[in-house]
Amino acid sequence: MKYENASDLIPEELLREIQKYAAGKLLYIPSGDEKRAWGEASGYRDQLQRRNRMIQNKYAHGLTVSELADEYFLSLDSIKKIIYLKKYNNGHVTYAPTIDSAVQYANLGILEEWIQCYLQLTRKAESNLREFGKDHLYFGVVKFPLRLIRMDGIKGDQFQSEEDSGQTSAGLPLLIQYEQGNFYCTEQKEILVVLKQRKVNAYPTIIVLKESADYKHFMKFYGTVLFFVGKA
Repeated sequence: MKYENASDLIPEELLREIQKYAAGKLLYIPSGDEKRAWGEASGYRDQLQRRNRMIQNKYAHGLTVSELADEYFLSLDSIKKIIYLKKYNNGHVTYAPTIDSAVQYANLGILEEWIQCYLQLTRKAESNLREFGKDHLYFGVVKFPLRLIRMDGIKGDQFQSEEDSGQTSAGLPLLIQYEQGNFYCTEQKEILVVLKQRKVNAYPTIIVLKESADYKHFMKFYGTVLFFVGKA
């Protein structure tokens, strides 16, 4: 490799900064397109990490090693290694059906995984996973004005009273779908009714957007005016 004089290639101001740290030394400046770590280019490593987090969360919420092995077509030993893998356990957030947990997942950029855990582990709503699939976009967790949610077909007398219902915990964020300029509550109607009964004005919410056109419209009118929960 041919050596070049740095003063011929690098702007003077930048060169002075480099000289503070490495004057007189031989430096190798990478081109920026070096080989990526295993699995980065294809996204396979990220898929494995997401799968392993889901396995750990399901184990923490009562599924056995045998059940997980059957579900993911892995050996018992493989499931045990994933469950106790330090790489995931150290500093790894564990799912809980709470607003704080959803905020933690959102701050890590994996809000979709919290939603999947909530539907599978808390609501046991496998049939509703399509409504909140991987191809959708998510915005939140934000303080959302409940008056904007359409109440079409939602009546308070459909659900148990606030004192009797075990599904209306105020510790859960709402999942609200935005479609063609309107906000809909399709998954947690009973929680929304209780919040309305309490006369709550704004509540921590995750906005689900299915189409790119809806996302653009939402960001134009709402994206910059809603306050995120858990952020300064």
